[in-house]
Amino acid sequence: MKRRVKLKGRIKTYLLFAIYLGILLFVVNIFLFLLDYRAALLLGCFTIFYFIVTLALYFYNKPIFMNELISFATQYGQVQKQLLRELEVPYALLDDSGKVVWSNRAFDTTVHHPGGYFKSITGLFPTITRDKLPDGEGMEEAQYELNYEGREYLAKFRRISLSDMAKNSDVIESAGYSNYLIAVYLFDETALHIALQEVDDQSLAVGLIYLDNYEESLESVEAVRRSLLTALIDRKINKYIAALDGIVKKIEKDKYLAVLRKKSVARLQETRFDLLEDVKTVNIGNEMAVTISIGVGLDGLSYAQNYEFSRNAIDLALGRGGDQAVIKTLASITYYGGKSQQVEKNTRVKARVKAHALKEIITGKDKVIIMGHRGADVDSFGAAVGIYRIAQTLERKAHIVLNDISSSIQPMVELFLNNPEYDTDMIIGSQQAIEVAGSSNSTVLVVVDVNRPAITECPDLLRLCKSIVVLDHHRQGADTIENATLSYVEPYASSSCEMVSEILQYTYDNIKIRTEEADCMYSGIMIDTNNFMSKTGVRTFEAAAFLRRNGADVTRVRKLFREDASEYKARADAVSQAEIYRQAFAISVCMAEDIPSPTVVGAQAANELLNIKGVKASFVLTDYQGKIYVSARSIDEVNVQIIMERLGGGGHMSMAACQLEGISLVEAIGRLKGTIDIMLEEGDI
Repeated sequence: MKRRVKLKGRIKTYLLFAIYLGILLFVVNIFLFLLDYRAALLLGCFTIFYFIVTLALYFYNKPIFMNELISFATQYGQVQKQLLRELEVPYALLDDSGKVVWSNRAFDTTVHHPGGYFKSITGLFPTITRDKLPDGEGMEEAQYELNYEGREYLAKFRRISLSDMAKNSDVIESAGYSNYLIAVYLFDETALHIALQEVDDQSLAVGLIYLDNYEESLESVEAVRRSLLTALIDRKINKYIAALDGIVKKIEKDKYLAVLRKKSVARLQETRFDLLEDVKTVNIGNEMAVTISIGVGLDGLSYAQNYEFSRNAIDLALGRGGDQAVIKTLASITYYGGKSQQVEKNTRVKARVKAHALKEIITGKDKVIIMGHRGADVDSFGAAVGIYRIAQTLERKAHIVLNDISSSIQPMVELFLNNPEYDTDMIIGSQQAIEVAGSSNSTVLVVVDVNRPAITECPDLLRLCKSIVVLDHHRQGADTIENATLSYVEPYASSSCEMVSEILQYTYDNIKIRTEEADCMYSGIMIDTNNFMSKTGVRTFEAAAFLRRNGADVTRVRKLFREDASEYKARADAVSQAEIYRQAFAISVCMAEDIPSPTVVGAQAANELLNIKGVKASFVLTDYQGKIYVSARSIDEVNVQIIMERLGGGGHMSMAACQLEGISLVEAIGRLKGTIDIMLEEGDI
């Protein structure tokens, strides 16, 4: 059926106005007839004549008027089309399937196609798929950033309904259209992005550079040459920062403040902070190489915030053992370096200061709650027992939070259960601990052998207790316990039991500990050092000697850790099936389904694999309770901590672990190998 174009709106009213006026005259004529029929008769004749002339003009002029309207509309449309055609912004119309149905010259020039390119928009921009385009159901507009031939564009899409166009027209009635078009605009933002990038590159970055072993390095050279060593280090750092168009100022004898552009930090990242290795080359006869830690803060909302970021970054670098760089931004923390072994501090000043601070905190509280990490091990429980002894000596009620007693710590826990010398509520679960913490505001929480809140025995206690003390020997990561009243994290320490043993000696004069407690703490040191073969220093043996004087018995401890034949066979089986990957990494699986603590057996197997020649690091994977536990060990050549951090775990340079969920053993081994490959290519290991 052929549709006729009809007028409507104000134009239609204007054309019919004369007819409406004639009707008004007719009504007036009726009223006039009641007053004077002769005048009414005269007006009636005029009205009839008026109607005849008006209708004649209406039907005669309507086609002429319509023709003029169409002619004007055509000319107006041509002008609009020419303007759109010459518009400098690339513009095109798409049909509902995404095909280009019309485009202006700027669009044709941009995509390097002549007019009449009637193909899908996805053929020009593969990143713009059909599902990203506005549809007829609810998505009216959309915009996306895209790269095309080296330039960056902002593409804006808008749905245009043909039926809506007809409805809103003042001239033409709706013809019942149901389809729609899509208008697309391309805005070239290449210059804008370049300008924004330049502004971002010029933004301020604050760096702090600390010498890790300043005192120890100076002591290793002759007194007359110490000033020369300091001068060479200063020159090395100043020259390096100056080459990056930055400035550096020495603020203390072993601390520097550097101000750089963000672009310079990017160059440092490209070279992976080779200043860390350059400083080690300074040698004038010093037996100990100088190492530095770098903390950089950038992308803050203010200069002060960037400085605060740099302070947090340097704290992380030092807390992770030094000899590394850390970059902290609003959104991320990035680590570089950390390949060398941390240096043991010979001074005990810090331990004495922390011990006195701990004594004051405990003395000011009524109750003490002690907890370690989830799945407590020998070191965690031994350190908790040491803090328990401090609380008892200071006459404070203390509890150790322990949910699951694994076979590895069961022999030690049994020393205190049903022991008349200890309270029956010495060891409690998480729920009891929450009740104790909630019943009194005068409670201090002491966290041992862990500094990550997510893996503590009861994370809820961190929110309930106002006063928190952290004692740990693991390297710090991005996720740490915040708002701690006292934090003593020393990565160079062999174990938490070593740290607690030192604190015990300074907390109370001539403190006496029971033989059970001494055995537990000695066991923690022995296990974490793999029978004093790993991470042992002078202070490690001094702590062991203190415990030995207080009744620790080596033979008794050895008997506590004798294992079943099934555990021994499982460990031997894991060692025998090990794969040597990339000629340096031993990878094996511990199949210990019937063993109470298979993760402990896996860790022991990882230690055994280090005895193989050529093995730089070992990894043993254990499938236990729906998770894949990975135990990583090394001697000194590989930092297994940074490998485990890539997989979501952490630990020490020579002893680390992680947990993987939702994957199989085969997938976990593949992920581990992939991580090793990537880190080898990047030079991180």
